[in-house]
Amino acid sequence: MKTLTFPVHGMTCQMCVKHVTKALQGIAGVTEVQVDLDAAQATMIYDPAQADTAAFKAAVAEAGYEAEL
Repeated sequence: MKTLTFPVHGMTCQMCVKHVTKALQGIAGVTEVQVDLDAAQATMIYDPAQADTAAFKAAVAEAGYEAEL
């Protein structure tokens, strides 16, 4: 398991946090997600054999925000 923290741009409210959290939790191999609105970043624990940064970036984009990976 690996831990990754990255900036998420475009979040302005707690609903944004919920959207990003749900999007990241939906990726296979992700076991824990924490999104911090004040720091504008997401931290997750994931299995690198099942998930990669491209999947994280795509999931955040589908939620309407931009991941800086």
